[in-house]
Amino acid sequence: MAIIDWMILAAYFAGLIAIGIYISKRQSSVNDYFLGGRNMPTWAVSMSIVATSLSAGTFIGLPQITYEKDFTYLMLSLGSTIGGIAAAFIILPAIYRAKTVTVYGFLEKRYGEDVVLMSSIVFLLGQLLAAGARLFIAAIAVSIMLFNTIQLPFLITAIAVLGAISTVYTALGGIKAVILIDCVQIVIVATAGLIIIGLLLHAIPLSIPEVWGTLSEAGKLTLVSTDSSLSNPYSLWSALFAFGIFSLAQYGVDHDFAQRMLTCKSTGRAIGSMVASRFLSIPVVLLFLVIGALLYIYYGRPDIMGDFGPTETIEDTRKIFPHYLFNHLPPGLVGITIAGLFAAALSSFDSSTNAMASSFVSDIYLPWKKRKKGADKETTAHAEELKESRITVLITGTVLTLFAILAALMQQAGGQRLVDFALGVMGFAYSGLLGVFVTAIFTKRGNQKSILAALIAGPLVVLSLQPFLVKYWSPLIFGEVLDIAWPWWMVFGSVVSFVVCYSGKFKGKQT
Repeated sequence: MAIIDWMILAAYFAGLIAIGIYISKRQSSVNDYFLGGRNMPTWAVSMSIVATSLSAGTFIGLPQITYEKDFTYLMLSLGSTIGGIAAAFIILPAIYRAKTVTVYGFLEKRYGEDVVLMSSIVFLLGQLLAAGARLFIAAIAVSIMLFNTIQLPFLITAIAVLGAISTVYTALGGIKAVILIDCVQIVIVATAGLIIIGLLLHAIPLSIPEVWGTLSEAGKLTLVSTDSSLSNPYSLWSALFAFGIFSLAQYGVDHDFAQRMLTCKSTGRAIGSMVASRFLSIPVVLLFLVIGALLYIYYGRPDIMGDFGPTETIEDTRKIFPHYLFNHLPPGLVGITIAGLFAAALSSFDSSTNAMASSFVSDIYLPWKKRKKGADKETTAHAEELKESRITVLITGTVLTLFAILAALMQQAGGQRLVDFALGVMGFAYSGLLGVFVTAIFTKRGNQKSILAALIAGPLVVLSLQPFLVKYWSPLIFGEVLDIAWPWWMVFGSVVSFVVCYSGKFKGKQT
């Protein structure tokens, strides 16, 4: 990287911290810190949802998919749209009526405080893995930038750098800073993607129709897979059904994503922000899939590139996009595109940090503190709560950084594609939580015992479906090793969780 690139990055990070400091001076309560005073504009919330859902997995992981395979991943966007809209119309209104800081507060009026505590703990544990995975993916490019390698010791250093930066500005500004910074970051991400596509098209010695024809002949332009097996995560069946349910959980019971919508003034605006975000995300996803396809020609077709092609070979496809960024972009553009990478990485990590701190403070710590002191919300000092919330964010960011290191070890052991790994680990929390929420919203069943059992059963099912365990038990039952793609893990886990939760008879007044 040239001096101009480092200057661009320095200005970018200085801007993040400045926004955090500016907003921190205008907060007076936990409601301001975690919900933005419930007055965030719909357009900003929509852009923030897009930024959070894309993450570093988009920036680095999506090019890896089309470099290796084709465009069938885009079908997941269809499932995401269906699931997100369903969450907005089915789950979100119930959460808004409860008037709580977190989505898990909704369960309190029906089942009591203990259920809120249990649900928040499951979310926190699941989010540690999910957010850690996204931070680890981003650190791959940072490790190449700083050390020109992704060997584990250097990768851990890169994870620590990213985690520290995001934790600082998130602790300062709370959710309002997260949303406003996300708006800036999604623009940077999209701009970087467009620049890279232009540069690749300029470097490839083919016209655009010829590029299209080359990709078509290589089978890269396949968009819809009608494969009915459970082993293909990007088939039409998996995208519409399995990933639709996955997205229903993602935007309905994962406080990391649902928190954005709770910052809107009304249910209607929150629903509007979700619907808009689903359609905004599709072109951004497409940008990075196109980049991967062009990189296939650039690196994988020396017969076409000839003297215009790169001289190096890349065996680890995780490095394909970061390697291109650092070795084939002119000075200045490297800084802009790496800022885009950081934007993608931090937009997901900062939201996870804030959401986890919000859940811990609102659902666990403050209720415990009020019971201990015998005080209610009105008698608790807002300034003290705000200080404690910021400290919690700092601690949460540190713990998430440690779990990102664990995620790096898990991915290397499993050998999955980066995007598949990042999305798959989210099922551990989603499976149990979705089963409980569906029971609470649509039935008059469930009690504290059955909810606890459901919150445990869902993740256990997801764990049992991990490839490193399936190979042991599936031959004993089915006579062969099953290959079950990650979108289905959560579906099976959620079904089991719902059945377990529904088995408990509700004791108390129906609400």
